[in-house]
Amino acid sequence: MDFVLLVSRLQFAMTAFFHFIFVPLTLGLSTLSAIMLTLYYVTGKEIYKNMTKFWAKLFAINFALGVATGLVHEFEFGMNWSVYSRFVGDIFGAPLAIEGLLAFFMESTFIGVFLFGWDKVPKGVHLLAAWLSSIGSNLSALWILIANGWMQHPVGAKVTETLAGKRAELTDWWAVVFNPVADVKFWHTATAGMILSAVFVLAVSAYHLLRKQNVEFFKKSAYIALVFGLIASAGEVIIGDIHAYEVAKTQPTKLAAGEALWDTKKGANLLIFAWADEEAKKNIIEIPLPVPGLLSFLATHDFNGELKGAKDLQKQFENTFGAGNYIPPVNFSFLSFHLMVYLGFFFVALFLIGLIKYKNLENSKGYLKLALYSLPLPYIACWLGWAYAEVGRQPWIVYPLTDDYGKILMSEIGLKTAEAVSPLTNVEVVITYVVFAITFTALAIADFYLLAKFATKGPEKEAELY
Repeated sequence: MDFVLLVSRLQFAMTAFFHFIFVPLTLGLSTLSAIMLTLYYVTGKEIYKNMTKFWAKLFAINFALGVATGLVHEFEFGMNWSVYSRFVGDIFGAPLAIEGLLAFFMESTFIGVFLFGWDKVPKGVHLLAAWLSSIGSNLSALWILIANGWMQHPVGAKVTETLAGKRAELTDWWAVVFNPVADVKFWHTATAGMILSAVFVLAVSAYHLLRKQNVEFFKKSAYIALVFGLIASAGEVIIGDIHAYEVAKTQPTKLAAGEALWDTKKGANLLIFAWADEEAKKNIIEIPLPVPGLLSFLATHDFNGELKGAKDLQKQFENTFGAGNYIPPVNFSFLSFHLMVYLGFFFVALFLIGLIKYKNLENSKGYLKLALYSLPLPYIACWLGWAYAEVGRQPWIVYPLTDDYGKILMSEIGLKTAEAVSPLTNVEVVITYVVFAITFTALAIADFYLLAKFATKGPEKEAELY
């Protein structure tokens, strides 16, 4: 692989990795804070007021530090991927502009009113600001994911030739907005943020309950997180299934890699674990789930449905696009996808067990330790999901328009990652990579330090924060 291409990909992956330290917690904790504030204004109980202030402060820290990585992420399109930027500019311009001018500014404005409007604005306005900041956060994610969803399934566009090369032009705005891949990707990501924030609140609450600190405060916080998290994690199982069904139709090579499916099969079995010899194009280890045809059912809603294997898909893509490797890394795709799924079911169990144990939660040391030590897991699940989504799309940065489990509908709109990189020098990409790596690491350390500092102090220190 070309050195500039390799480092540019690593830099973009690194930026996404760091950015997704901040994003999911912002998405979910903004909603949890709004729920807590609603409980305060409905019940008038001071504990919910203190709860809102405590958790909203942690939300604000995370939001402030997350902005920097998001801005750099968008700038990298032009810095490292100028060919790609020219190709998708007509499509990406509108959603990214709306994200910046509407959603981000809406979110930023109302966060200020929410955090600093206590006793300064009417209660109704204050509560509205809390919910609008939450809605703004999620709208930002929506428009970004509409743009990303188009890269996965490029609907509503045509390709024209220009002096600078081929360019995708928008033909149907509503097809882009209501792209089924983009919309389910948004719900999948937003729900992941809810799960992460619920685990975050539960883990911090568990930390204090293990030390018998502010028991009533953190037991109630844990209860809200458990209910919120159970709803979100159960919903994520359903949304994830819908998402996988869309991927099966629109990105068959991603499905084949993610399921280690080498040969075309009817009634394909779902594998619990697999390890492939990618050179020989076969699995060395296979552990199937003992439900015949389950993979076909999940992917096609038919236990006897046919799924194209990686070998046949490789031939099909070669016939259309010429020589090359069109199958993503199988072992990486399989493990990242399946580990994410297994963690998703773990979160359902974690929240359900917590609700069962809730009456005596403060004395359930084993469960509280499990909840505390589970804090890194939703971050890992988010990273695994994005790794599968992006690595599983390779070698494409814009996947060709396909449907019907492998039928290529519009080959000319596909753009390979190797063709999209900017004409930079080795020195230039190394300098930016190192600078961003140092900067983002510092931001991540600052985020974790500040979150840990204020989270471990507890609500008795909350008054000092405002």
